[in-house]
Amino acid sequence: MNFDQIILIDKPENMTSFGVVARVRRVLSEKAGHKIKVGHTGTLDPFATGLLILMSGKNTKKCQEFLKKDKSYEATLKLGETSTTGDPEGEIKQHEVKNPPTLEEVQNTLKSFTGKITQTVPCFSAVKIDGRRAYDLARKGEEVKMPTREVTIYSIDLIDYDFPYLKISCEVSSGTYIRSLAEDIGKALNTGAYLTALRRLSIGDYKVQSATPLEKWLEENSCQETRPVI
Repeated sequence: MNFDQIILIDKPENMTSFGVVARVRRVLSEKAGHKIKVGHTGTLDPFATGLLILMSGKNTKKCQEFLKKDKSYEATLKLGETSTTGDPEGEIKQHEVKNPPTLEEVQNTLKSFTGKITQTVPCFSAVKIDGRRAYDLARKGEEVKMPTREVTIYSIDLIDYDFPYLKISCEVSSGTYIRSLAEDIGKALNTGAYLTALRRLSIGDYKVQSATPLEKWLEENSCQETRPVI
């Protein structure tokens, strides 16, 4: 069996990307009888689903090549509420919305976010601040000034709008935080917003339709009789 692979996984909800890597590494290592290197080409938050590209064996050296590829997502925002983390895992705060945005206002607002925009990196992110992960500092209640970055929103389309829920699809450049995009859309609509669901559809030319759900991949690749991992 060739252990130098590009593995396309459809990540399930409520699992970290590192958890997916660990389970795939365990299966490949059991098959090989020795430890096989496995790495990912860009994380998905635990609540998110969709395309996760893993590299194994010698291909782990290529992980960095995928980090700069454009990506596309499908996202559901809840207006009228905000989250300390920008997603369902944070502390939720309600905001009074006397006049929900009209469909036209939503469409115009989404349109205003296409092109180059400046984002503030979320405090609950893996970015390092003075050598420490931002999410570690945030969890300890330490206040830090988060960096900004310029990203490109190639397209952002409305899928469905039924206040307070807004569902969109978007194609974005590498480095774009969809959580930040959701929060900025909420600010522009004067409602506040956070992500309730996120699904990654593509990374470069790789599509989620070509990916295998994690449990199915594990079932198909696990062997009944395995050699001990050395």
